[in-house]
Amino acid sequence: MAGPLSSAFAGGKNMVRAGVKSEISLSAGEWLILDIGFANKSNSCGLRINQESSVDLQFNDAKERICCFITNSTKPVNLVIEAPLSVAFDSKGNPKGRAVEKQGSKTRYWYTGPGCSVMVAALYLVKAITEIPTNAEIRLFEGFVTFKKKGKKSIHSRDVELLSEVIKNPNQYSEAIIEPEALKMTSSDTLKSAFLVAGIDAGIPPLIMRNG
Repeated sequence: MAGPLSSAFAGGKNMVRAGVKSEISLSAGEWLILDIGFANKSNSCGLRINQESSVDLQFNDAKERICCFITNSTKPVNLVIEAPLSVAFDSKGNPKGRAVEKQGSKTRYWYTGPGCSVMVAALYLVKAITEIPTNAEIRLFEGFVTFKKKGKKSIHSRDVELLSEVIKNPNQYSEAIIEPEALKMTSSDTLKSAFLVAGIDAGIPPLIMRNG
């Protein structure tokens, strides 16, 4: 079971685990907020480190900056990734959308289209994090900036800022923080860590949701 005192990995791997709602505050340690993308040439990622201005980066540059920061950190590192960090299956074992991934007639399910792409990017990032030398505890939080107007291009710096506002003022934005159990569409759904396919069980993190 993932939790504040639990280790997510065996065999000496770094401690990466799902964060909890009470840890969403600026005083809880270092904060890395990543609007992740998985493109070959474009700056598909937006990264904000603590209160610094966000920067647009290619995937590997973002991954290397994050790993370097964690390696040198002496405090807990809270990592927000704007990608599905948990997945849902129905009672028959088939993939199913999570509650936050449907608003009216609009859907953005984790197992289709862009959701699936950025989840794969997050998998490669988290896998790399487990293999770096560090004594820091890494806590994962899922970001979800969604349902932008049709045709409106994502602006990485804006998406990162929207998520950052919740961390600065968690009481003001308490309704934007979705607990893991509320991600189920029905009680019979099964939630799992998105990283189980890589042998990594970091648990189910809370989700910070902002409408774009």
